[in-house]
Amino acid sequence: MSAKNTAIDKVDEEILSVLRSDARIPWQMLGERVGLSANAAADRVRRLLRRGIITRFTTVVDQRLLGRSLTAIVDARITTTAKFDEALRRRDDVVWAAHVTGVPDVKVMVACKGTQGLDDFLQWLHKQGATETRTDVVLRPIVGV
Repeated sequence: MSAKNTAIDKVDEEILSVLRSDARIPWQMLGERVGLSANAAADRVRRLLRRGIITRFTTVVDQRLLGRSLTAIVDARITTTAKFDEALRRRDDVVWAAHVTGVPDVKVMVACKGTQGLDDFLQWLHKQGATETRTDVVLRPIVGV
């Protein structure tokens, strides 16, 4: 897609900002927040979806309410990718994961049930092909997840 096709205006930027914090906001409220009618706001969102600027709506889970009080970021070196990636996708305690440049090969954010849960995850990770790991415990999030 060319830059011309993906350019958005100030109203679209405002809509995206509102939807980032509340993707379930009613059209009427969205319109009021950005200075449009409910129908015009809905049309804008549909256009952003069609253009691929909005790719999906998702649910953010409070991991602490599921008993996962410890969040960690694990850097891992891996031997294989396809099986490793699929194994990560199947875990509900993996919040986010990505292949990255340099060392490590993969970064994984995991929400665990305390230090024992983290230890269990790290042992599992090695069984999936991680050759070495480095773990940082999150003290408090600043932005995002």
